[in-house]
Amino acid sequence: MYKMPSVANVARRSRIQEGLPFPLGATWDGLGVNFALFSAHATKVELCLFDRDGKRELERIELPEYTDEVWHGYLPDARPGTVYGYRVHGPFEPTAGHRFNHHKLLLDPYAKALVGHMRWSDAHFGYRIGSPRDDLSFDRRDSAPGMPKCRVVDPAFTWGNTQAPRIPWERTIFYETHVGGYTMRHPAVPPQLQGTYAGLAHQDVVDYIRSIGITSIELLPVHAFLDDRHLLERGVRNFWGYNSIGFFAPETRYSATGTIGEFKEMVARFHDAGIEVILDVVYNHTAEGNERGPTLSFKGIDNASYYRLAPDPRYYINDTGTGNTLNVSHPRVLQMVTDSLRYWATEMRIDGFRFDLATILGREPHGFDEGGGFLDACRQDPILSRVKLIAEPWDIGPGGYQVGGFPPGWAEWNDRYRDTIRSYWKGDEGKLPEVASRLTGSSDFFEKRGRRPWASVNFITAHDGFTLNDLVSYNEKHNEANGENNQDGHSNNHSWNHGVEGPTDDPEIKALRERQKRNLLATLLFSQGTPMILAGDEFGNTQGGNNNVYCQNSDIGWINWDKIDDDDQSLIEFVREVVALRQSHPLLGLPKFLHGNQDPELGVKDITWVTPAGTEKSPEQWQDPMARCVGMLLDGRVARGLQAQALGKPGDILMLVINSYHEDVPFKLPSVPGVVGWQTLLDTSKPGGKSSMLDVEAPITAAGRSLSLLTALHDGAVWTSAESARERLNMPEVDPVPEVIDEDAPVEAPTGAELAAFDPADHGGAPEEAAEPAEATGSDPLETPTR
Repeated sequence: MYKMPSVANVARRSRIQEGLPFPLGATWDGLGVNFALFSAHATKVELCLFDRDGKRELERIELPEYTDEVWHGYLPDARPGTVYGYRVHGPFEPTAGHRFNHHKLLLDPYAKALVGHMRWSDAHFGYRIGSPRDDLSFDRRDSAPGMPKCRVVDPAFTWGNTQAPRIPWERTIFYETHVGGYTMRHPAVPPQLQGTYAGLAHQDVVDYIRSIGITSIELLPVHAFLDDRHLLERGVRNFWGYNSIGFFAPETRYSATGTIGEFKEMVARFHDAGIEVILDVVYNHTAEGNERGPTLSFKGIDNASYYRLAPDPRYYINDTGTGNTLNVSHPRVLQMVTDSLRYWATEMRIDGFRFDLATILGREPHGFDEGGGFLDACRQDPILSRVKLIAEPWDIGPGGYQVGGFPPGWAEWNDRYRDTIRSYWKGDEGKLPEVASRLTGSSDFFEKRGRRPWASVNFITAHDGFTLNDLVSYNEKHNEANGENNQDGHSNNHSWNHGVEGPTDDPEIKALRERQKRNLLATLLFSQGTPMILAGDEFGNTQGGNNNVYCQNSDIGWINWDKIDDDDQSLIEFVREVVALRQSHPLLGLPKFLHGNQDPELGVKDITWVTPAGTEKSPEQWQDPMARCVGMLLDGRVARGLQAQALGKPGDILMLVINSYHEDVPFKLPSVPGVVGWQTLLDTSKPGGKSSMLDVEAPITAAGRSLSLLTALHDGAVWTSAESARERLNMPEVDPVPEVIDEDAPVEAPTGAELAAFDPADHGGAPEEAAEPAEATGSDPLETPTR
């Protein structure tokens, strides 16, 4: 039986001093630790100290001071490695929004590291489960034995000469991936590092990502999160991580060493390779759920301050679909979020953030406001205003869909791009007018207030939904493994299996699917805006038709490195070529929108839409629902100010021809003043996409379901083939799976991947106590259906 210590005895043993109300959290100053916790409605706060494993409570100390709604105290003998938690006293009045229960051990919202993992029981709930009074009842069981604990850290780390890459938005290419799933089956990563920060930082992994031409890796949530109890009871676990319980601590299940130094070393490795690190962050809700959820931290510290409550404050506003919504309108909650962001941007050197359900963060009492407190705070902050800020611009609350609604300085995920491009290549009719808008940066959403094309983060696939391979292989979702009777996940995916549901040996279907992958990827990378590639799409990774792997910490959700075949290798090479072409032709990523502006001297426009007859497309022709073939002519001589500023060379003239019709279409290249010939840079109807020279008068054939990129030869033109572009951009040739590690053989980790390299003591910091490894990964099954 768990024995609680005597508070009276603790008071005699401890030498607690007043300390300071700032900074919030547990802060080591070299001599001791200052503890500071915000709670506006508490009546008493006890600091609980535990042994190094967090299994035995050693002391319980009342924080002696209360200043500006912050409880604080200073322990002169405390050191990094000290394990602690809080018990907070106050009214248990759910009908007034207060749910204090000092029998529940609570995590510090500012904890920089956690020890141990959650062992679920009814004791984690502030009320008696099964009571006729439901959440109005009061539970007196101690939750400490099954709770993770907080750990004091020494932040010291030697970064050396590592510098942030600071990639311009116009050259940015995002690569969305999962820390655990990316290397769990990577044969070049030693088994003890697979699925960890150290595994992701393995030199072979970093070199491969760089070889594709990726500039910025975007990691699914790495803030400390929990496995939902109901998922564990169903035999699955959270995988994605959208279930935060701490906004400062890296998730320990991804750590081979249990130290924050391992995370910092991962960031340093990517920075050394010129790659930015972006974090997917979840500041819209927590793992505590609604009124029937557990009491783990915020709910027990000050429920009425941390959460947005309904008019009847017993209940929670649920604009997130997860049971609760953080009250970012409260100044102390806003402070916590911005303090967290600054911590990751400065202490961890993160280059940017993608905000899950970001509409929540812009909500004020009257609804979403692009001048809301959080958005204004980011705009004026000298640190946050200089990192990349990316919104998932929706939630499930009233007026939650806000694509294009965020202020200048923000980029946004553009789901209209995703759905439009998918539908077009599936062969749907009447899509060309919107395709034109999406190819050119979606100015209909993003041009207001001087925003730029890069504000549109374009994507075909993301973590939520089909992979690219599954998008062209399945008409329907196949989520049976999730245990929800295939009721979860999107049903309207704009996907097409091309004749057979799932895997097939039919050579024609396989060839068409490969072409469609090339079409979708090339469209993405040749569109104005900021492209995002889902990790594994470059070689046809599959989830077996599961479009909602939030609970699949398994082969279903992991990257299938061991299944790469010849077609997959060809697709990798294709992606490298397309990325190189984008980066070497600034017309494919301009800093301003194109509107058909004409140069009166040259008699040409910056952009012209061309029919298969070689003429400019008329307003009447845009209304033809059967039209599926069009050319997009970009003339850099008109936009030369933009392009010369970027590269200091004469303007390109590029022609993009797309044809989603199933039959070939003869296409006459337009007559352009000064053009003496054309060079085909890429043709998706040819697996190799080899370039060829064309006479200025010669018509081309736009093959059925294909995309071609051509460059004009003219006076002063500088055209670049994919091969020469890759050489100029110094993109290395790297085999995605360079070596298979024999698990039975002694493993010598490659340089830079040794566990010792991730010991903070080797970087000038005091060693931390390693956290007990947690059991899995996760997210909330009620994530908004629009994620």
